[in-house]
Amino acid sequence: MLRKLVVVFSLAVLAVAQTQKVPPERLKAREWFQNAKFGMFIHWGVYSVLGDGEWVMNNKKIPISEYEKLAPKFNPTEYDPAQWVSMAKNAGMKYITITSKHHDGFAMWGAKQSTWNIVDATPYKKDALKMLANECKKQGIKLFFYHSHLDWHHPDYYPRGRTGQSGGRPENGDFNRYLDYMDAQLRELLTDYGEIGGIWFDGWWDRPDAEWRLNKTYSLIHSLQPATLIGNNHHRMPFEGEDYQMFEKDLPGHNTAGFNADAGIGQLPLETCETINRSWGYNSTDKQFKNTSDLIRYLVRAAGYNANFLLNVGPMPNGKIQPEFVERLREIGQWMQKNGESIYGTRGGPVTPRPWGVTTQKQGKVFVHVLDWPDELLALPKIANVKSAKLLATGAPVEWKEIAGGAILRLPQSARDPLDTIIVLETSR
Repeated sequence: MLRKLVVVFSLAVLAVAQTQKVPPERLKAREWFQNAKFGMFIHWGVYSVLGDGEWVMNNKKIPISEYEKLAPKFNPTEYDPAQWVSMAKNAGMKYITITSKHHDGFAMWGAKQSTWNIVDATPYKKDALKMLANECKKQGIKLFFYHSHLDWHHPDYYPRGRTGQSGGRPENGDFNRYLDYMDAQLRELLTDYGEIGGIWFDGWWDRPDAEWRLNKTYSLIHSLQPATLIGNNHHRMPFEGEDYQMFEKDLPGHNTAGFNADAGIGQLPLETCETINRSWGYNSTDKQFKNTSDLIRYLVRAAGYNANFLLNVGPMPNGKIQPEFVERLREIGQWMQKNGESIYGTRGGPVTPRPWGVTTQKQGKVFVHVLDWPDELLALPKIANVKSAKLLATGAPVEWKEIAGGAILRLPQSARDPLDTIIVLETSR
């Protein structure tokens, strides 16, 4: 028991020490992030031409010489960034995270470090990220960049890691030179594209024992834009210099997808990401679409776990977002317009997540999200200083009775919402 207390105390001291080192503009950005709660993830790149997901180069063992032939076929003439941003905004999303460079190394902007980019290598000849950055600024949506650590295309990504073995790259390379290349790309993105909300790293897991120079890269990012948040999808506890912790296809503390076996829950803001079908990048044969109700319930559960929800779309190679995604985003937005008060600006509530649902809270209010009523009566642990209970949807009073060690909510079936019955508990503090 003493050892456990020492560990808990040490973690608490470490968390306080890390907070004390963080400048105020980043602390403010972290708070904004936690309040935002809902964002759009966009996986889009030259791989979309094949319509088989963003891992197609690796999965189909396509050599670089053949993969590069996709670029002349990538001409997204129907790309409309204003439409994309409006779609995210109408869905209730507060930020967009888009792939600046995925594992195939293809840059979705006019990168100066290599011609393997959308401006130099495709007939489109336009900077997709610049267009999106301008539109995000115009419509008041924060822009984050997903940036892959690993690179199946670059010759200096060597020794190679667990993936990308069949590209036909030379059996030599200078990893530090590759990291210089990556840092130069990040410098460009953080210099020429306006205010960037955050960098969403992925791919560290490809070479977990490598010297990634994360401190140098993170320091570069924060020196260029002190309020830019850093997250890293390494499936571990947060590293020093990071600002939020993400969980791929799982709620914090869960590991149903197999990615988060080594990821506890740290002290930083949290985010979970998920797909609408089963794919991140455009997949023309993937018709396994989640229904809107399940996506809303996931958003609600994420908020109850004190996490943001980053919901993915994989645009088609012509630049359009497929209609099944558009429909679900519109329906989520309609729900958020009515119920967003119980999501935005909240933190995980006083009752930990339960099979029946979750709670969220903000100043003076606790929101009880009942996703599955077990019976007419719902027993809750004690919640202090409750003054009243009412339905968020109608304002109608809900019977609330305190008992020894807790309380009972009573709500007839006729008053329940089959998707999410939200009860507002007003508290005296």
